[in-house]
Amino acid sequence: MQELISIITPSYNTGRYIADTIASVQAQTYENWELIIVDDCSTDDTDRVVEPFLADKRIRYLKNETNSGAALSRNRALREARGRWVAFLDSDDLWLPKKLQQQVAFMEETGCRFSCTGYAEVDEDGKPLGVHVTAPGRITRRGMQRYCWPGCLTVMYDRQALGLLQIADIKKNNDYAMWLVLSQKADCFFLPQELALYRKGRSGSVSTHGYMTLIRWHYKLWREARGNGPVLSLYRTGVNLVFGFYKKLRYVRREEQA
Repeated sequence: MQELISIITPSYNTGRYIADTIASVQAQTYENWELIIVDDCSTDDTDRVVEPFLADKRIRYLKNETNSGAALSRNRALREARGRWVAFLDSDDLWLPKKLQQQVAFMEETGCRFSCTGYAEVDEDGKPLGVHVTAPGRITRRGMQRYCWPGCLTVMYDRQALGLLQIADIKKNNDYAMWLVLSQKADCFFLPQELALYRKGRSGSVSTHGYMTLIRWHYKLWREARGNGPVLSLYRTGVNLVFGFYKKLRYVRREEQA
């Protein structure tokens, strides 16, 4: 029997994309899942777009009373999760149909409790950008401190083994904060299959911000979410920059576009 997978999906003003995201979950060959969407006071038509999908009883749509940010929205969804397996999918990204089936099989066969997969990048309209992202085969706690190797939309962990995940309330890099917590309990193993599509370039997404903004977010992660002192936070931010450059060289493949 398939064990339940809880899918964690925070949403905020993604009415243009969330229908495709939900449809990609419904298209999974692994059928025993619950999709927990936590809407963070969207001001667009997200409610209207999601409403028809609620006929599928596997989908739960929760709404924050006040705008709280992605970290607290994920925390709420994680507290609501009932499955052994927990997977993450942002409300503008997509999964390929065999994503859950292949990742659960990988984790059961290897005995790993924390895993990620490869993914490709698409533009706002879902058009392939020719960018393919992988990760190291095994990411230890120290390796995770060096850089945020997993794509959020590819991560799955064993809640039965690793327990309830909750993180500090930081506005950005909160996915990285989750992986840092999990990596203290288990190494992350990479499944070398491209099973997800990351929508790059959407207005307001992390991928649209400049380097100085990203540097400040990394520093705040170490200083505020992880409680490191100023010097150690600066050091780890520097390490993140170095390994971020290394990731682009080693784990990001770009095809020439026609």
